[in-house]
Amino acid sequence: MSAPTGESGTPGASDPTVDTGAAAPVRVLVVDDQELVREGIASLLGIQPGVSVVGTASDGRRAVEAAVAHRPDVALVDVRMPGMDGIETTAALTARVPSCRIVMLTTFDDEDYVARALRAGAVGYLLKNLPSAELARSVRLVHAGVAQLDASVMTRLAASLAAPDPAAPPAAAVAAGPVPPEPSQPLTGREVDVLRLIAGGSTNREIAARLYLSEGTVKNHISRILGRLGLRDRTQAALYARDHGLL
Repeated sequence: MSAPTGESGTPGASDPTVDTGAAAPVRVLVVDDQELVREGIASLLGIQPGVSVVGTASDGRRAVEAAVAHRPDVALVDVRMPGMDGIETTAALTARVPSCRIVMLTTFDDEDYVARALRAGAVGYLLKNLPSAELARSVRLVHAGVAQLDASVMTRLAASLAAPDPAAPPAAAVAAGPVPPEPSQPLTGREVDVLRLIAGGSTNREIAARLYLSEGTVKNHISRILGRLGLRDRTQAALYARDHGLL
């Protein structure tokens, strides 16, 4: 399986996400209704550097209780659970413990699950066949503020975002339409171009090559786009572009 997407490089023997100083480990809550899976993930993560598993929970209600009690930095949440599913659990955790960053950890790479999870407040979506060292690295990156999406999931999501919506207006009408008025300041034409390429799954380097810009300029455009739209990361920006007819 491919590694999660991100801007932090390829994992290697020397992992820059591991703080060799005296920083406290990332506190993790593992939420999964299958006991063998839940305890296995907790055990494997518990031996990884820079990570400390502070609790486990078998369903959404217990997850909220554990999060309130233990105040984890990151919660790994399964999507499909009886009663309160992973999407509902994510929304509840985000509301009750806003400092906790939620990562969906599942076997399902359905783009609908991904979109719903991100809208509920998740900052990552990973598959369970991820090696434990990669999972720990993703946990540390999420804690550092870097959203984590499995590469195959990102590819499927980008394809879904680019697919025409039968209920949407004709493409020509969309292309001619104005930039949505919601931002506090209108996006420039260049920023709309960057936003469309983000929604198509392009990396910063690919955007720079396509628009004849430096990567630093692309990063500046993305920062301004996120700030003006009130979005957290490029995945939310991609969803915004689809929802507002910019594809």
